[in-house]
Amino acid sequence: MNQLDQLKACTVVVADTGNFKQLAQFAPRDATTNPSLILKAVLQPEYAPLLAETVAAHSGLAHEQIVDQVLVRFGLEILKVVPGRVSTEVDARLSFDTLATIARARRLIALYQQAGIARERVLIKIAATWEGIQAAQVLEREGIHCNLTLLFAYCQAVASGAAGVRLISPFVGRIYDWYKKAAGAAWDEAAHAGANDPGVRSVAQIWTYFKRYGIATEVMGASFRNIGQIQALAGCDLLTISPELLAELQALSAPLPRALDADIAAAADLEEVHFDEASFRYALNADAMATEKLAEGIRAFAADAGKLDRMIEALLAK
Repeated sequence: MNQLDQLKACTVVVADTGNFKQLAQFAPRDATTNPSLILKAVLQPEYAPLLAETVAAHSGLAHEQIVDQVLVRFGLEILKVVPGRVSTEVDARLSFDTLATIARARRLIALYQQAGIARERVLIKIAATWEGIQAAQVLEREGIHCNLTLLFAYCQAVASGAAGVRLISPFVGRIYDWYKKAAGAAWDEAAHAGANDPGVRSVAQIWTYFKRYGIATEVMGASFRNIGQIQALAGCDLLTISPELLAELQALSAPLPRALDADIAAAADLEEVHFDEASFRYALNADAMATEKLAEGIRAFAADAGKLDRMIEALLAK
């Protein structure tokens, strides 16, 4: 049995891609997208007609509504391949606007429902800012389930769990990137591999805290740089993995032991913590890595959303 199959025995495997034509070979349960992944897909010749067709079919709508139609169209194609859920992201430029995030999420869900997709098969991805978490709390009460993304800090995870969010996506690889860059020439790759990887440690701590206090929010490790990070989180609720790393796991046959154990986590010596807005903002501010990576992630997703905007505008101008 290859390592991908072994991983599936203890963790839900999710494909991290907008390239739905790659999905079938890895048989993931769910799939996640974001503006960067959608942009990467539509820049490929095989997906250009899908973008052009969707834009042409909805050319009479407002621009942001056309964008939502494009995002949902990719989500619908993905749902033809995966048996579970797709995550579709709200525009990162709304990351600090609770009401606008709620409105955009409702519209995305409505488009999926108009296409015959039950809301249980969709997760709305929202940046884990304070405003995003508050939006998710409102949406969850309406039965619109959310995936809180760009999550780097313990406070983001704890606040998301307290808000009743369905799923969070702590970013393993981007945490690793920050610490490696900060250490510079002093970085010791071997000493920070596997369970000692700073991104892996962050996700393991969050997962343990949720199991210790019976928090139902699902933890999905994301943004992996190597399969060692994935192997060190075997047993996590879900892991979202790029097609390239899925292929690496599929090519390996060595035993893959479970790294995270729910029984051990339930007895962990972890203090229960709570955050209101002031303490959340202070804790996030105190974490230089999380502050920098959250801001950087929002900027990058916003930039790619802008590029997609311009591609759509160019198609409309033809």
